Amino acid sequence: MDVKKVVQKKYGTAALRVIEQGAKGSCCDGLSCCSTNDPITGDLYDVLEKESLPDAAVLASLGCGNPTALAELGQGEIVLDLGSGGGIDAFLSAKRVGPTGKVYGIDMTEEMLALARENQKKAGVANVEFIRGEIENIPLPDNRVDVIISNCVINLSGDKDRVLREAFRVLKPGGRLAIADIVTRGGVPDEIRKNVLLWAGCIAGALEDSEYREKLADAGFTNIDIEPTRVYRAADILRVLEHKGWSRESLHAEIENKFISAFIRAVKPPHGGSGQ
Repeated sequence: MDVKKVVQKKYGTAALRVIEQGAKGSCCDGLSCCSTNDPITGDLYDVLEKESLPDAAVLASLGCGNPTALAELGQGEIVLDLGSGGGIDAFLSAKRVGPTGKVYGIDMTEEMLALARENQKKAGVANVEFIRGEIENIPLPDNRVDVIISNCVINLSGDKDRVLREAFRVLKPGGRLAIADIVTRGGVPDEIRKNVLLWAGCIAGALEDSEYREKLADAGFTNIDIEPTRVYRAADILRVLEHKGWSRESLHAEIENKFISAFIRAVKPPHGGSGQ
């Protein structure tokens, strides 16, 4: 089964569920992927942030962090949100960069783009542009953006090296990468890695923290920092696995404290570098 198709189907279904059910809906069955019940995606945004956004943008949030808080955005900056989903991080970024700034949101799922554009109308945000595209082939020119954000999306890609090279390419010299993602500390059981259905749950595709650093450096980035924000107990991960219909209590010892949410920061050198 193709990883990209699995991920696309999951996020398309999540968007349709929010569209069909409205503010009373949830983006997932079982564990709500935007509630405090989910160990990965719950409690990422404060109340004031959520109150300023359309309900559907909040309901469609499938991230593992709050990259807009991490990025320290300034007035007039150009931001790129990789895998923008329902638009929550794009809208929060748009407020921070102000009317002289701009935010591009890129997503490969038509349903999510339609939801994001509808949310944009409701929010009355003018300085955001949602574009269909894949994060492995970013449809923007070289040296275009000041900051790249992403929320638990890069781990979903089957070609992370290409994603990071593309991110490096579209950043201006001196530009910043400020993303939230799931990483692992040490190895993860092969049966998790090989289960394609778990990629869409931010688990199977997660890189080891040391490997993430290496890939960022290979792409040309410097000043690399990985800051853990949540460490997941085995019970948390087993809940996610069970939600996917994949119960593996026998893995308890092998996954205890192995998965973490992290803020990942890196910089494109002022001279640009090759990024190759």
